[in-house]
Amino acid sequence: MIKNPWAYIPTLYLAEGFPYIIINTVSVLLYAQLGYPNEQITLWTGWLYLPWVIKMFWSPLVDAKSTKRRWLIGAQIAMSAVLLAIAGLVCWQGLAGTASAQWGFFTLSLLGFLIGAFVSATLDIATDGYYLLALTPKQQGYFVGIRTIFYRIAMILGSGLLVSAAGYLTTHGVPAPYHWVVFFGTLALFFTGCAFYHAAILPKPAEDGPAQTKKTTAWKEAFAGYFGQENVLYILLFILLYRFGEALLEKTVPLFLLKPVADGALGISMQDYGLIKGTLGLGAIIAGNLLGGWLLGKFGFKKCIWPFAIALVLPNIFYVYLASTHAGLGMVATLITLENFGYGLAMMALTVFIMYVSRGKYKTSHYAISTGIMALGMMVPSMLSGKMQAALGYKNFFWAAFIISLITFAIVPLSFRIKAIEEAEKARKE
Repeated sequence: MIKNPWAYIPTLYLAEGFPYIIINTVSVLLYAQLGYPNEQITLWTGWLYLPWVIKMFWSPLVDAKSTKRRWLIGAQIAMSAVLLAIAGLVCWQGLAGTASAQWGFFTLSLLGFLIGAFVSATLDIATDGYYLLALTPKQQGYFVGIRTIFYRIAMILGSGLLVSAAGYLTTHGVPAPYHWVVFFGTLALFFTGCAFYHAAILPKPAEDGPAQTKKTTAWKEAFAGYFGQENVLYILLFILLYRFGEALLEKTVPLFLLKPVADGALGISMQDYGLIKGTLGLGAIIAGNLLGGWLLGKFGFKKCIWPFAIALVLPNIFYVYLASTHAGLGMVATLITLENFGYGLAMMALTVFIMYVSRGKYKTSHYAISTGIMALGMMVPSMLSGKMQAALGYKNFFWAAFIISLITFAIVPLSFRIKAIEEAEKARKE
């Protein structure tokens, strides 16, 4: 049996990375290209964050039933089925072409994406759990950066190169919306291949079995330990509001880039979108992650948080400029790349913050609680953003989002008053 982690860690994290970006970003692109209104798109696709908000509540089921290996292979098979079903719905919508079919497609496809979100959240739990069981502590340390890189590569492929390729098909004889059938069908085949490959190659760690029955007080202790921390209100405010401005922009920016110029948007092609936002933009995020991690390791959280917060907030003004001038593709690409680089820096600070406030014997549970709160902080603003944009227009919406994003500067000082942060920074220096 092949046990070299290089044989399976890259493919495991490619498979883990694709669903999140497909469900939360590509779904927006699909509905935008099919002509659905912005407020409808943002409101309903905002609900797709829900499984990541609440996944902490069913993670014990993954621990208690069967093995992580079986869970992740099963989730990959289920994801293949979901993507194939969505491809079939797109085909049906294209053939029917009626208003009732369009409404039925939105409802059914959204349900498909929601089921996919639950499958994806389960795949996250099982894959990360398997990683901890299949690798030695030394291997875990070595592969932590590698798994992150392949996760990000999946995001670049999913919302970048594959989206661009789908756009290319529309200019070379494949009528809309059938290029989306090719897109989702290709990914369904990828997940089928992953499931068969991993079933054949993944080791079977001796520790990978149903967890022993735990004390009924375990969950109570984990949640009590987290919410009983000193200055927990500051912790919650920081996690919820640090990315508030970015949450408002996340689903509206793709709409602004793709929707017609007559609507006040930029009207770029899906092919250009895939190259600019999905490839250059995500590449800049990776670069920001790498630099941010190095700077945090060298200088610490307290010295980095202010410049990182500035790098997160100030580039939001770029969209006011783009909505005012309708600049060319070169300028659009440059500004989006810079904005995403700043976001990559800033996200590393939030990641370190969450690690610092995940403490005690329930660190894993605390981390899951924090990431669930973070997903909630993204979910609510993104659901409201479409209605705001429809009421204000793109330019005024981007002004409002920029002004609202200044709340980040108000909550940064709270982090300096959190005991867990002070203790972690002190330990880092020792």
